[in-house]
Amino acid sequence: MSLVTIRQAAVASGVSAKMIRHYEQIGLISAPARAENRYRHYTAREVHELGFIRRARDLGFSLEDIGLLLGLWRDCTRPSAEVKQIALRHIAQLDEKAAALAAMSRTLQHLAAHCHGDARPDCPILDALGGEAVPRHATGASQAA
Repeated sequence: MSLVTIRQAAVASGVSAKMIRHYEQIGLISAPARAENRYRHYTAREVHELGFIRRARDLGFSLEDIGLLLGLWRDCTRPSAEVKQIALRHIAQLDEKAAALAAMSRTLQHLAAHCHGDARPDCPILDALGGEAVPRHATGASQAA
């Protein structure tokens, strides 16, 4: 592959042109060569780096971690221990998020199971969202309150 335009780089890497410009702006990738018409032109290596970024984003890595990983990937003398440390830290973060999502799901399942889902106004889902220890209908509060 010779030099390609941003559109071609986007298609080849799976990263939108808008995100390519963003990654360039924040310094995640270096500014590409520009033709006389000021169009960006990317090398095969730069397109490959964009693919690296897309795959890392697909795994949920932060832009900061992707920057670190890109630097390590570019350095052929890097110790793999640094890469593994970043990956293990990310796994721990993913596990925390998964546990939080599971807890949210259990809470909503419990509330939905106790909601009659009929014409009655009382609803434990809305009560919980409203932060009410005692359901509004039990305190005599009006529905407009």
